Amino acid sequence: MELNFHSDPGHGWLEIPTSVLVQLGIQTKISAYSYIDTYGQTAFLEEDCDAGVLMDALKDKGITVTFKELNTNNDSFIRNLPSF
Repeated sequence: MELNFHSDPGHGWLEIPTSVLVQLGIQTKISAYSYIDTYGQTAFLEEDCDAGVLMDALKDKGITVTFKELNTNNDSFIRNLPSF
């Protein structure tokens, strides 16, 4: 599975469809420090804690992850999304 890793000068987030969080049964473990798009279909999990919850769940299922890094030198658009 390839995941987008978004980062700006202050923080980073893993992008994942919310349906995957539901399939893994971890949607209730995601904190308000993560974000969700306005349609509720894509989550952006903050790198310090919530991304680790996702990575542990994927590892438990035997799913290997690669990352595509998407960096900006400005504040990321993610900061303007609603909290998860």
